[in-house]
Amino acid sequence: MSPDFLNFIETVLNGLMTGVMYSLVALGFVLIFKASGIFNFAQGVMALFAALTLVGLQTGQVPFAHLINAVLGTDVHNWGPGLPTVLAILLTMAVMILLAYIVEKVVLKHLVNQEPIILFMATIGLAYFLEGFGDLMWGADVKALNVGLPTGGSFWWEDVTRGWASEGSEYFGMYIDTLDVSAAIIALILVIALTVFSQYTATGRALRAVADDHQAALSVGISLRGIWVIVWSISGFVALVAGIMWGAKSGVQFSLSLIALKALPVLILGGFTSIPGAIVGGLIIGVGEKLAEAYVGPLVGGAVENWFAYMVALAFLLFRPQGLYGEKIIERI
Repeated sequence: MSPDFLNFIETVLNGLMTGVMYSLVALGFVLIFKASGIFNFAQGVMALFAALTLVGLQTGQVPFAHLINAVLGTDVHNWGPGLPTVLAILLTMAVMILLAYIVEKVVLKHLVNQEPIILFMATIGLAYFLEGFGDLMWGADVKALNVGLPTGGSFWWEDVTRGWASEGSEYFGMYIDTLDVSAAIIALILVIALTVFSQYTATGRALRAVADDHQAALSVGISLRGIWVIVWSISGFVALVAGIMWGAKSGVQFSLSLIALKALPVLILGGFTSIPGAIVGGLIIGVGEKLAEAYVGPLVGGAVENWFAYMVALAFLLFRPQGLYGEKIIERI
């Protein structure tokens, strides 16, 4: 095969890996929207908060250390060497479940049967609160996250693909990040588990009933508050997984919360109510932006990757606003 064709394959594969990372974030949006009709603007910040908490527990950092030192005049930063990775992940998951309970108790229970725009504005407020609270609790410095997943390129894959090139051509093999491969496998497992949970369990059916009509769900004995705690807890788990993957890839920093903006085109393509749609939309966006950057970028001065996804999303909004897998909304007048 020619080096140009092999470079094309490499670009597509890296796009697929990046798309899976986008899909991990989009899954959290889909779960909450399916269960409550709420577009959770705070999903990206939840991923950031989960990653910050995990790093803090791993490194033995004292929560609110800067505030404590400023008030008491102390110089305390760590309580010990930190926790093992598995225990830190479990405790972080417990923190996200506690967060889900607090969100329901403080915010959602007062907004039952309110207009979607009111619920959406509440999640915007939650996003800014969590971002500031995370800064106060764990500090704003960039943190390295290591959970034992392999990182860097695969030398084995480079050696294998080097032999695919035509004889005599200067080709050094395909670069595939092993962390992206791990993310793809984890995302596949998550999608299968969440699809089974949503479609084939009593709780999953209750989630869909709540999304359709709050009052009708309450009338048949479904606990609206309990369902919201469950779905926000699951979304918190998805946020934790996304935070681990993105944090391991680029460090835990406050720009991590902006990955929610990249998930928006994914949701528009796949549909706000479809778990498989979140995956397919992520793959389309990931591959599309990599190909656009590689082949269109040099013609227009680069940076195509930054805006390509939003142009694709705009086209879908014009011609298929419900997305590829979303439910078409029909209103009777």
